Amino acid sequence: MNRKLFLIPLFLLTTFAFSRMATAQTAAPWAALLDPQTTEKTNQHEDEAYTSAKDALDEGQYDTAVKGFDEVARMRGRKADAAMYWKAYALNKAGNKAQALAIIAEMKKTYPKSNWVREADIAEQQWRGTANPESISDEELKLLALQSLMNSDPEKAVPMLDKVLQGNNSPKVKDKALFVLSQSGSDKAQQILLTLAKANNQPDLQKRAIRYMGMSGNSRNRVMLKEIYNSSTNAEVKKAVFQAWLMGGDKEDVLAVARTEKNPELRKEAIRYIGMMGGREELRQLYKEATDADAKENLLQAMGMAGDAQGLTEAAANEKDPRVRIHAIRDIGMFGGEGATSTLVTMYGSNSDLETKKAVVNALFLHGAGKEMVALARKETNPQMKHELIQKMSLMNSPEITDYMMEVLNK
Repeated sequence: MNRKLFLIPLFLLTTFAFSRMATAQTAAPWAALLDPQTTEKTNQHEDEAYTSAKDALDEGQYDTAVKGFDEVARMRGRKADAAMYWKAYALNKAGNKAQALAIIAEMKKTYPKSNWVREADIAEQQWRGTANPESISDEELKLLALQSLMNSDPEKAVPMLDKVLQGNNSPKVKDKALFVLSQSGSDKAQQILLTLAKANNQPDLQKRAIRYMGMSGNSRNRVMLKEIYNSSTNAEVKKAVFQAWLMGGDKEDVLAVARTEKNPELRKEAIRYIGMMGGREELRQLYKEATDADAKENLLQAMGMAGDAQGLTEAAANEKDPRVRIHAIRDIGMFGGEGATSTLVTMYGSNSDLETKKAVVNALFLHGAGKEMVALARKETNPQMKHELIQKMSLMNSPEITDYMMEVLNK
């Protein structure tokens, strides 16, 4: 009786072990499950064989790559599905399309849940000559198909892309189609892009097309963008043109708009984009031409975006309008860079106007110049300005400020 009781758990344990072994045979040898060191060696060998085959593929040695990927696939390990895909790819590159399609079919059957199945579907359609994105219902597959068209014959690809854009596809798929069109140098592709950029029946698609026109950076598109801006009455379309000019680095066109645009919001937008494009000289020239305070403040902010500390300093030193001068001083503190501290300290000492001095203190505070503020507070004899400095320093944290505050408390 005791012997029978002992044999029951032994039988169950043996049954469970053989069950695990049968399940694992499709992924890795049974011995590897028993010995972690064996598993590690097997994985290392698989990785080395896979890398070697990929190197051969990248170098155009397709026969060698096929043999290497076949070796990895027969291991039935972690990279078996990927190896079968790349084996098929190498076979197709070597001119063996029929064999490549057979391997793809085998891979999809053996590993139906593999992440490589989608890539395999696209490859299969492309090799059979049926990779038409318009006929595919799965959005992710459409995106992959559109990507594959970048390497196809433009004369065949462009009409397909046009159908995708005119069809009932998601904005994500249409955006991908626009991107592919923008990368094509064919006249037909560029004409489709231009037609969409001018059309106003699909506003979102129109703005995307405009932005992609800017990415190409060719002279024809620059002329067309200017035409679209001047002919449109839609502020959102005009802003899309600004983005396209930014992508193409067309400062001259943006500068022309900043000088001639009657709409205050769009003129402000043009100034902002000049700052984003690093147009320091252009902004300084516009500042000299400006007559109203709002325009000058917009220009000062753009100078800050462009990192033009010198332009801000010149404006702060020469500006007669107190409001604009204070704005310039504040922007020095925010955007002035490494030289801002010495500039502000010099400005503090050379000005007697209290409002200007307060603006300098605020700028030093924004710049985190605690050490310099302590030095100014020690020398300051005006109670109002001393109070201003101490008030700002109370919001800051530095060893110099802590020491100075202890001196104030001990007096």
